[in-house]
Amino acid sequence: MTDELYRFTFEHFGVRGEIVVLDASWRAVLERHDYPPAVGSYLGQALAAATLLSGTIKFKGSLILQIQGEGPLRTLVAQATEQRLIRGMALASGTVPAGDLRAAFGEGRIVLTAESSKGDRYQGVVALDGGSLSAVVESYFGQSEQLPTRIWLAANGERAAGLLLQRLPGDIDGDADGWQRAALLANTVTDDELLQLSPKDVLRRLFHEETLRLYSPEPVAFRCSCSRGRIADTLRTLGPQEIASIIEERGQVEVACEFCNAKYHFDAVDAAALFADGIVTDSSDTQH
Repeated sequence: MTDELYRFTFEHFGVRGEIVVLDASWRAVLERHDYPPAVGSYLGQALAAATLLSGTIKFKGSLILQIQGEGPLRTLVAQATEQRLIRGMALASGTVPAGDLRAAFGEGRIVLTAESSKGDRYQGVVALDGGSLSAVVESYFGQSEQLPTRIWLAANGERAAGLLLQRLPGDIDGDADGWQRAALLANTVTDDELLQLSPKDVLRRLFHEETLRLYSPEPVAFRCSCSRGRIADTLRTLGPQEIASIIEERGQVEVACEFCNAKYHFDAVDAAALFADGIVTDSSDTQH
Protein backbone atom coordinates (compact mmCIF):
# COMPACT_ATOMS: atom_id res chain seq x y z
CA MET A 1 0.00 0.00 0.00
CA THR A 2 1.07 3.58 -0.58
CA ASP A 3 0.12 6.81 1.15
CA GLU A 4 -2.44 8.50 -1.08
CA LEU A 5 -5.36 10.90 -1.14
CA TYR A 6 -8.02 10.23 -3.79
CA ARG A 7 -10.69 12.72 -4.85
CA PHE A 8 -13.91 11.61 -6.50
CA THR A 9 -17.23 13.02 -7.64
CA PHE A 10 -20.62 11.48 -8.36
CA GLU A 11 -21.53 11.95 -12.01
CA HIS A 12 -25.30 12.36 -11.63
CA PHE A 13 -25.65 14.53 -8.52
CA GLY A 14 -23.75 17.24 -6.67
CA VAL A 15 -21.62 15.33 -4.18
CA ARG A 16 -17.84 15.20 -3.98
CA GLY A 17 -15.64 13.00 -1.84
CA GLU A 18 -12.14 12.15 -0.71
CA ILE A 19 -10.56 9.01 0.69
CA VAL A 20 -7.10 8.83 2.24
CA VAL A 21 -4.81 6.10 3.50
CA LEU A 22 -1.70 6.81 5.60
CA ASP A 23 0.71 3.91 5.84
CA ALA A 24 4.43 4.79 5.87
CA SER A 25 3.69 8.41 6.82
CA TRP A 26 1.63 7.31 9.82
CA ARG A 27 4.23 4.79 10.94
CA ALA A 28 6.89 7.53 10.67
CA VAL A 29 4.89 9.53 13.24
CA LEU A 30 4.60 6.54 15.57
CA GLU A 31 8.31 5.67 15.29
CA ARG A 32 9.23 9.02 16.83
CA HIS A 33 7.01 8.72 19.92
CA ASP A 34 6.00 5.88 22.19
CA TYR A 35 2.28 6.61 22.23
CA PRO A 36 -0.12 4.22 24.01
CA PRO A 37 -2.55 2.57 21.56
CA ALA A 38 -5.50 4.78 22.53
CA VAL A 39 -3.48 7.99 22.07
CA GLY A 40 -2.14 6.71 18.77
CA SER A 41 -5.66 5.96 17.57
CA TYR A 42 -6.88 9.50 18.27
CA LEU A 43 -3.79 11.03 16.65
CA GLY A 44 -4.06 8.80 13.58
CA GLN A 45 -7.69 9.74 13.12
CA ALA A 46 -6.79 13.42 13.48
CA LEU A 47 -4.05 13.15 10.85
CA ALA A 48 -6.44 11.43 8.45
CA ALA A 49 -9.02 14.17 9.11
CA ALA A 50 -6.49 16.97 8.62
CA THR A 51 -5.35 15.43 5.34
CA LEU A 52 -8.93 15.14 4.08
CA LEU A 53 -9.75 18.70 5.13
CA SER A 54 -6.57 20.04 3.52
CA GLY A 55 -8.09 18.89 0.25
CA THR A 56 -10.99 21.31 0.74
CA ILE A 57 -8.93 24.50 1.01
CA LYS A 58 -8.41 26.56 -2.15
CA PHE A 59 -5.04 28.17 -1.46
CA LYS A 60 -1.44 27.22 -0.78
CA GLY A 61 -0.93 26.67 2.92
CA SER A 62 -1.86 24.22 5.63
CA LEU A 63 -4.77 22.90 7.65
CA ILE A 64 -4.16 22.50 11.38
CA LEU A 65 -6.49 20.50 13.60
CA GLN A 66 -5.85 21.11 17.31
CA ILE A 67 -7.65 19.74 20.34
CA GLN A 68 -7.14 21.11 23.85
CA GLY A 69 -8.78 19.49 26.85
CA GLU A 70 -8.63 19.02 30.58
CA GLY A 71 -8.59 15.21 30.55
CA PRO A 72 -5.69 12.74 30.44
CA LEU A 73 -5.20 13.49 26.73
CA ARG A 74 -4.74 17.24 26.98
CA THR A 75 -3.24 18.24 23.63
CA LEU A 76 -3.38 16.88 20.10
CA VAL A 77 -2.17 18.61 16.93
CA ALA A 78 -2.39 17.36 13.35
CA GLN A 79 -1.20 19.37 10.36
CA ALA A 80 -1.42 18.78 6.61
CA THR A 81 -0.26 21.09 3.84
CA GLU A 82 -1.63 21.57 0.34
CA GLN A 83 1.31 19.42 -0.78
CA ARG A 84 -0.05 16.62 1.47
CA LEU A 85 2.88 16.80 3.90
CA ILE A 86 1.73 15.79 7.36
CA ARG A 87 2.95 15.85 10.93
CA GLY A 88 1.29 15.43 14.31
CA MET A 89 1.84 15.15 18.05
CA ALA A 90 -0.06 14.42 21.26
CA LEU A 91 0.55 15.08 24.97
CA ALA A 92 -1.05 12.80 27.54
CA SER A 93 -0.71 11.85 31.20
CA GLY A 94 -2.36 8.95 32.96
CA THR A 95 -4.59 6.37 31.34
CA VAL A 96 -6.36 7.54 28.20
CA PRO A 97 -9.67 5.74 27.55
CA ALA A 98 -10.15 4.37 24.05
CA GLY A 99 -13.14 5.02 21.84
CA ASP A 100 -14.62 8.03 23.64
CA LEU A 101 -13.20 11.41 22.66
CA ARG A 102 -14.97 13.30 25.43
CA ALA A 103 -13.71 10.90 28.10
CA ALA A 104 -10.16 11.16 26.74
CA PHE A 105 -10.05 14.97 26.59
CA GLY A 106 -12.64 15.95 29.19
CA GLU A 107 -13.92 19.48 28.76
CA GLY A 108 -12.25 20.92 25.74
CA ARG A 109 -12.51 22.35 22.26
CA ILE A 110 -11.33 21.68 18.74
CA VAL A 111 -9.74 24.44 16.69
CA LEU A 112 -9.49 24.17 12.91
CA THR A 113 -7.11 26.67 11.31
CA ALA A 114 -6.53 27.16 7.60
CA GLU A 115 -3.33 29.17 7.14
CA SER A 116 -2.18 30.40 3.75
CA SER A 117 1.46 30.67 2.73
CA LYS A 118 0.91 34.47 2.68
CA GLY A 119 0.04 34.49 6.39
CA ASP A 120 -3.74 34.75 6.15
CA ARG A 121 -5.56 32.70 8.79
CA TYR A 122 -9.11 31.38 8.91
CA GLN A 123 -10.11 29.76 12.17
CA GLY A 124 -13.13 27.97 13.59
CA VAL A 125 -13.72 26.66 17.12
CA VAL A 126 -16.28 24.16 18.40
CA ALA A 127 -16.76 22.35 21.70
CA LEU A 128 -15.94 18.66 22.02
CA ASP A 129 -19.56 17.61 21.84
CA GLY A 130 -19.69 14.04 20.60
CA GLY A 131 -17.99 10.76 21.36
CA SER A 132 -15.84 10.65 18.22
CA LEU A 133 -13.60 12.94 16.23
CA SER A 134 -15.80 12.34 13.19
CA ALA A 135 -18.83 13.67 15.05
CA VAL A 136 -16.97 16.77 16.25
CA VAL A 137 -15.67 17.65 12.77
CA GLU A 138 -19.16 17.19 11.33
CA SER A 139 -20.48 19.45 14.09
CA TYR A 140 -17.94 22.10 13.08
CA PHE A 141 -19.21 22.11 9.51
CA GLY A 142 -22.80 22.23 10.73
CA GLN A 143 -22.25 25.15 13.07
CA SER A 144 -20.19 27.14 10.59
CA GLU A 145 -22.99 26.84 8.00
CA GLN A 146 -20.59 25.50 5.41
CA LEU A 147 -21.36 22.68 2.99
CA PRO A 148 -23.04 19.61 4.52
CA THR A 149 -20.18 17.22 5.28
CA ARG A 150 -19.83 13.65 6.57
CA ILE A 151 -16.56 12.05 7.63
CA TRP A 152 -15.46 8.56 8.72
CA LEU A 153 -12.09 7.93 10.42
CA ALA A 154 -10.10 4.93 11.66
CA ALA A 155 -6.56 4.25 12.86
CA ASN A 156 -4.44 1.48 14.36
CA GLY A 157 -0.72 0.86 14.75
CA GLU A 158 -0.18 0.29 11.03
CA ARG A 159 -2.55 2.59 9.17
CA ALA A 160 -4.75 5.64 9.50
CA ALA A 161 -7.55 6.22 7.01
CA GLY A 162 -10.54 8.42 6.37
CA LEU A 163 -13.46 9.03 4.03
CA LEU A 164 -15.17 12.39 3.43
CA LEU A 165 -18.36 13.28 1.57
CA GLN A 166 -19.47 16.83 0.90
CA ARG A 167 -22.59 18.19 -0.77
CA LEU A 168 -21.78 20.72 -3.45
CA PRO A 169 -23.43 24.17 -3.46
CA GLY A 170 -26.08 25.29 -5.90
CA ASP A 171 -29.03 23.56 -7.47
CA ILE A 172 -28.65 19.82 -7.82
CA ASP A 173 -29.72 18.45 -11.18
CA GLY A 174 -30.69 14.89 -11.94
CA ASP A 175 -30.94 13.10 -8.60
CA ALA A 176 -32.35 15.18 -5.75
CA ASP A 177 -31.85 12.31 -3.29
CA GLY A 178 -28.22 11.79 -4.23
CA TRP A 179 -26.70 13.34 -1.11
CA GLN A 180 -28.85 11.33 1.27
CA ARG A 181 -28.25 8.09 -0.63
CA ALA A 182 -24.47 8.62 -0.83
CA ALA A 183 -24.29 9.36 2.91
CA LEU A 184 -26.35 6.27 3.78
CA LEU A 185 -24.15 4.06 1.64
CA ALA A 186 -20.94 5.53 3.09
CA ASN A 187 -22.28 5.04 6.60
CA THR A 188 -22.02 1.27 6.12
CA VAL A 189 -18.22 1.44 5.91
CA THR A 190 -16.41 -0.29 8.78
CA ASP A 191 -13.11 0.51 10.47
CA ASP A 192 -11.70 -2.80 9.23
CA GLU A 193 -12.56 -1.93 5.64
CA LEU A 194 -10.89 1.47 5.88
CA LEU A 195 -7.82 -0.08 7.50
CA GLN A 196 -7.47 -3.17 5.32
CA LEU A 197 -8.84 -2.44 1.85
CA SER A 198 -7.38 -0.21 -0.85
CA PRO A 199 -9.20 3.09 -1.48
CA LYS A 200 -10.51 1.80 -4.81
CA ASP A 201 -11.86 -1.34 -3.16
CA VAL A 202 -13.60 0.70 -0.46
CA LEU A 203 -15.27 2.93 -3.04
CA ARG A 204 -16.22 -0.06 -5.17
CA ARG A 205 -17.86 -1.79 -2.22
CA LEU A 206 -19.76 1.30 -1.11
CA PHE A 207 -20.82 2.82 -4.40
CA HIS A 208 -20.82 0.01 -6.97
CA GLU A 209 -24.31 1.03 -8.14
CA GLU A 210 -23.33 4.68 -8.61
CA THR A 211 -21.26 6.32 -11.35
CA LEU A 212 -18.10 7.83 -9.87
CA ARG A 213 -15.34 9.87 -11.44
CA LEU A 214 -12.12 9.00 -9.64
CA TYR A 215 -9.21 11.41 -10.02
CA SER A 216 -5.51 10.62 -9.95
CA PRO A 217 -4.19 10.03 -6.42
CA GLU A 218 -2.04 12.59 -4.60
CA PRO A 219 0.92 11.21 -2.61
CA VAL A 220 1.06 11.89 1.13
CA ALA A 221 4.29 11.97 3.16
CA PHE A 222 5.51 12.76 6.67
CA ARG A 223 7.61 15.91 6.94
CA CYS A 224 8.54 18.12 9.87
CA SER A 225 9.43 21.74 9.19
CA CYS A 226 11.52 22.25 12.31
CA SER A 227 15.09 23.54 11.84
CA ARG A 228 17.97 24.81 13.94
CA GLY A 229 17.28 28.32 12.70
CA ARG A 230 13.66 28.21 13.83
CA ILE A 231 14.66 26.83 17.23
CA ALA A 232 17.22 29.65 17.52
CA ASP A 233 14.51 32.21 16.82
CA THR A 234 12.43 30.72 19.63
CA LEU A 235 15.36 30.79 22.06
CA ARG A 236 15.98 34.48 21.32
CA THR A 237 12.54 35.28 22.69
CA LEU A 238 13.71 33.99 26.11
CA GLY A 239 16.46 36.63 26.25
CA PRO A 240 20.20 36.27 26.96
CA GLN A 241 19.89 36.12 30.76
CA GLU A 242 17.46 33.18 30.71
CA ILE A 243 19.59 31.29 28.19
CA ALA A 244 22.76 31.96 30.21
CA SER A 245 21.04 30.70 33.35
CA ILE A 246 20.06 27.44 31.66
CA ILE A 247 23.60 26.89 30.33
CA GLU A 248 25.11 27.61 33.74
CA GLU A 249 22.83 25.02 35.30
CA ARG A 250 22.91 22.32 32.61
CA GLY A 251 25.94 23.09 30.46
CA GLN A 252 23.84 23.51 27.32
CA VAL A 253 20.33 24.16 26.07
CA GLU A 254 18.62 21.13 24.58
CA VAL A 255 15.39 21.55 22.64
CA ALA A 256 13.43 18.61 21.26
CA CYS A 257 10.86 19.08 18.51
CA GLU A 258 7.52 17.83 19.78
CA PHE A 259 6.55 16.64 16.30
CA CYS A 260 9.56 14.66 15.05
CA ASN A 261 11.56 14.37 18.31
CA ALA A 262 14.70 15.80 16.68
CA LYS A 263 17.03 17.30 19.31
CA TYR A 264 18.91 20.58 18.97
CA HIS A 265 21.81 21.55 21.27
CA PHE A 266 23.16 25.02 22.00
CA ASP A 267 26.31 25.45 24.11
CA ALA A 268 27.77 28.70 25.48
CA VAL A 269 29.35 29.63 22.14
CA ASP A 270 26.09 28.98 20.28
CA ALA A 271 24.19 31.02 22.85
CA ALA A 272 26.54 33.98 22.43
CA ALA A 273 26.00 33.83 18.67
CA LEU A 274 22.24 34.00 19.18
CA PHE A 275 22.48 37.52 20.54
CA ALA A 276 25.58 38.81 18.74
CA ASP A 277 24.96 41.82 16.51
CA GLY A 278 25.26 41.04 12.81
CA ILE A 279 25.29 37.27 13.23
CA VAL A 280 22.41 35.41 11.66
CA THR A 281 22.01 31.70 12.26
CA ASP A 282 20.92 29.34 9.52
CA SER A 283 17.13 29.50 9.26
CA SER A 284 16.73 26.99 6.44
CA ASP A 285 13.62 24.84 6.53
CA THR A 286 15.42 21.54 6.93
CA GLN A 287 12.75 18.85 7.07
CA HIS A 288 12.83 15.49 8.81
